[in-house]
Amino acid sequence: MAKPRAAQKPAQKSAKDPRIDAYIEEAAEFARPILRHVRKLIHTHCPEVQETLKWSAPHFLYKDEILCGMGAFNAHMLMGFWKGSLLKDADGKKVKAGMGELGTGRITSIQDLPPPKVLASYIKQAMKLADEGVKVKRTPVDQKPAAQAPADFMRALKANKKAHAHFEAFAPSAKRDYIDWIKGAKAEETRERRIETAVEWISQGKKRNWKYQSK
Repeated sequence: MAKPRAAQKPAQKSAKDPRIDAYIEEAAEFARPILRHVRKLIHTHCPEVQETLKWSAPHFLYKDEILCGMGAFNAHMLMGFWKGSLLKDADGKKVKAGMGELGTGRITSIQDLPPPKVLASYIKQAMKLADEGVKVKRTPVDQKPAAQAPADFMRALKANKKAHAHFEAFAPSAKRDYIDWIKGAKAEETRERRIETAVEWISQGKKRNWKYQSK
């Protein structure tokens, strides 16, 4: 009698973060197809990838460390790999693929990205580096110079003593999250609304992504 076949273990599915869906929908029209294209490639070639939002932008994790990230602005977007300085091309030469550097740097269309096969190679190389535990020395975010807050944002903060005090006490990365969010507004009305919301949240000691922080 033939032995019953062992049940196959289901393949681990990559996890998608609904915040990334919202980020893409809120991005400029030109950026949406690029963001979706990059996201699909990452999930295709790294089935175990996990999504998250870091520094107000989509990032992709593999084995609990950042694999790569992307971000959209008013007229361009950026995409790069956390260990991009270690990636190589087909000839074995180092490529410029660090965070914010991939392709032409300022990406405005899918054509500005490397071909899918090249991107797939970068993804697989980045995964291999993570598998091998290779580390890259870099300056911690909180040791980087603080971002310059817009004048209208600072006026609104100074008008609320509690908000101003909390903001001044924030780490540079927490300040940068709010500043980038406000600078990224596409319309004046949106900018004003974000400033108002930011002041309200900051007065309560809340960081930009407080809704998604574990309690």
